[in-house]
Amino acid sequence: MIYYLGLVGIAAFSITGVIAAGKKGMDIFSIVLLGVVTALGGGTIRDIIIDVNPVFWIADLQYLWVAALASIMTFFLVRHIHNVYRLLLFVDAFGLSLFTILATEKTLLLGFSKPIAILMGIVTGAGGGILRDILTGRMPLILGKEFYATPALLGALVFILFDAFFPLHDFNRVYAITVIFLLRASAIQWDLYYPQWLTYSQKK
Repeated sequence: MIYYLGLVGIAAFSITGVIAAGKKGMDIFSIVLLGVVTALGGGTIRDIIIDVNPVFWIADLQYLWVAALASIMTFFLVRHIHNVYRLLLFVDAFGLSLFTILATEKTLLLGFSKPIAILMGIVTGAGGGILRDILTGRMPLILGKEFYATPALLGALVFILFDAFFPLHDFNRVYAITVIFLLRASAIQWDLYYPQWLTYSQKK
């Protein structure tokens, strides 16, 4: 189940990469490359940091093929969707949810501490989106004042708690993924932001 959830997450982030590039005038090769970088970037950063060798998509090329295929399919389909930016946000929320929890679990299984597992979950969930936004000239979502990294942090904490009290329960990851997605989707739907006192604004 974890493996197939990972493939779904790869496809989801590939889609966000293509959608983000939709109005940039890129050719199909550039857009597919962006989709692949978006999908694989966060996990690659994680594996480099915790010294996993080989990196996950090199060990299993299925991830690379899924990322490329999802990018190609989205390239031809996305032009028929009107509100692509809103779709980008919700698909990104889904990818963020999946990758954060799967990476948190993977890091724990590799024997790392709980704080490191949470950090690697956030890095994996947000890393691909950061690379996508930088390459397409957008302000990275994680650097905005809306809820982005916070849902990932809370979801990873939920997973850690469930894993401590109900170890190896099949639905632990499902509950945690749901928490992240609902929080992030709520922020998108109702324009939820941090209160002013929790944001930094330089005085003029």
